Order: sequence, then C-alpha cells, then structure tokens
Amino acid sequence: MTSLDFDTLCRLAADVGTACHLRGWRLATAESCTGGLVSAALTSVAGSSDWFDRGFVTYSNAAKSELLGVDPALFAQVGAVSPEVARAMAIGARQRAGVEVAVAITGIAGPGGGTPQKPVGTVWFGLAWGAGDAVHGETRHALFKGDRARVRLQATELALRWLLQTAQPT
Repeated sequence: MTSLDFDTLCRLAADVGTACHLRGWRLATAESCTGGLVSAALTSVAGSSDWFDRGFVTYSNAAKSELLGVDPALFAQVGAVSPEVARAMAIGARQRAGVEVAVAITGIAGPGGGTPQKPVGTVWFGLAWGAGDAVHGETRHALFKGDRARVRLQATELALRWLLQTAQPT
C-alpha cells in the first residue's frame, strides 16, 4: 500500500466483514499498542454487528491478565511484547468473547519504550480461530518504520489482512 490512512483500513475491514459473514464467523480483537484502531475500522462498516462481537483494549499488563487471562508470569519471563503474550491474548479474547476468530496486537509504537532487543516498531500479533474447544493459534512478528501514528496504522493493516486471509472461505 502506498497511501495508508484510516479510510483505506475501513475498506479492508469491510472485506474482513464480508469474509466473516460468508463463513458464519464472529470475531473479537485484543489490542494494546493499536489502542482500538482495529476495532474502530471494523465497526466503521455498516452491519458489522452481524460479525463483530467486541474489542478488548488491554494497554496495561494488568488489563491483559484481568480481561484476557494472560498469565502474569509471562510478563516477567518474556515481556508484554512477545509471541507468547500475543498468542495468549488472542486465545483469551476468543474464549472470553465466545467467537470463532480473534486477533491480538502487542507492540512498541514509540517514540520511547524501545530497547536494542525490542526496538520501537516491534509488534507481535496473535490469531486464534476454531470452533468449540478446537483452537488454532499462530503468531507473527513485524518491525515497522515510522512515527507512532505510522506504526499503529501499519499494525492495524497487518492485523486486518491476516484476519481476511484466515476468514476467506475455502
């Protein structure tokens, strides 16, 4: 994408909604560094209440634990910006919302907070999907360039594209 803005994300979100609707899926989000941008894009789509259930904005570690059931020991072991936490967030959102698919995002949008091991722009994504107790979970990593707004937009785009790819009827 050459020009990434919120309107572009909303058009992508509409495609996610169509795919979820065709599969009979409902979805939830668990967002940290994006602060609800994925949910905002999804709910900008008319009729999104047919396939979007809820969004969890869990900025603090305490919120990730309380609302999504992320084991507090993970934060000490691997940090909040990690594949383990991203996966746990996605699984927790899916379970707590009772939906077929959930996406999670945790990262460092900047301008501060980065380290040599986890620089600004580091983002981990988790995706959990399935029916009943059959849960599939994956993680993805990205290192985005740009300022805080740009990192958040790019993370939102990746989350929406991953949701679309997963929800496409087979």
